[in-house]
Amino acid sequence: MRIVFMGTPQFAVTSLDALITAGCDIVAVVTAPDKPAGRGQKLNESAVKQYAVANGLKVLQPEKLKNPEFLEELRELGADLQVVVAFRMLPEVVWSMPPKGTLNLHASLLPQYRGAAPINWVLINGEAESGVTTFFLKQEIDTGDILFTEKVTLTGHETAGELHDRLMNKGAGLLVKTVKGVESGRYNEHPQSQLIAGVELKHAPKIFKEDCLINWNQPAQTIYNKIRGLSPIPTAYTILNGKNLKIFRADYEIEKHDIHTGHFVTDNKTYLKFAANDGFVSLTEVQLEGKKQMGIEEFLRGVRL
Repeated sequence: MRIVFMGTPQFAVTSLDALITAGCDIVAVVTAPDKPAGRGQKLNESAVKQYAVANGLKVLQPEKLKNPEFLEELRELGADLQVVVAFRMLPEVVWSMPPKGTLNLHASLLPQYRGAAPINWVLINGEAESGVTTFFLKQEIDTGDILFTEKVTLTGHETAGELHDRLMNKGAGLLVKTVKGVESGRYNEHPQSQLIAGVELKHAPKIFKEDCLINWNQPAQTIYNKIRGLSPIPTAYTILNGKNLKIFRADYEIEKHDIHTGHFVTDNKTYLKFAANDGFVSLTEVQLEGKKQMGIEEFLRGVRL
């Protein structure tokens, strides 16, 4: 099959590499336009573009996916199948173009955690499992017929960054399996409408800065899950000495106390812990506004509380 691959970040690169390694015919890659970044506003290429250029793949970078010139170029590629991993929402004129359809890899067990941030929300909500799903695109986001899924068991302690890497690798293997299945005709489509009857759906909307501020009135484990679910980006934070304090790693303990929630306890050497409504959250890796990221002992050596 002639395949057009669409993706932008490193998560997508692993899938693209797996498809090429498996012998798939990638006729072009569609990725985000270069964007200026840093002090010098140097143009920054997406991880997918860097990989594609290094491997001699044709690269398309449309500003708008409905641009007539882009659509014509896409048609001329004559793709049998399009594969989408961590890209933007496609208009119907794009996803309906190839005769075999357009596949998407999603980092959750659909129909649960539809949306932009499934890896973050599954940890924030303290789930016991997650996984990856491949499905055919339809009009509504993340609602297409499911093809294959693969589960992963969660430890209750991993960060979003660590789960990202696990699902990135797991998803690449599942995507190759799916593409081979579509090519051979050995696959079944499972409408999500059949899976949601009587089920409470949890969603994974985009996360904004205001979502990252910690509410210390919550239980310690809830706060702990939020910290690891937002680490390393966009990162949970609290206010300390009038400045934002990002928290990358922490521990928690359930313990009765009479300290006001949000107040902290420290020996100014080895620990800094904040009171939650049923215990404490001990910070172990932090970054104060204007400073570098560091372990808690190094942090306490350089700040007066």
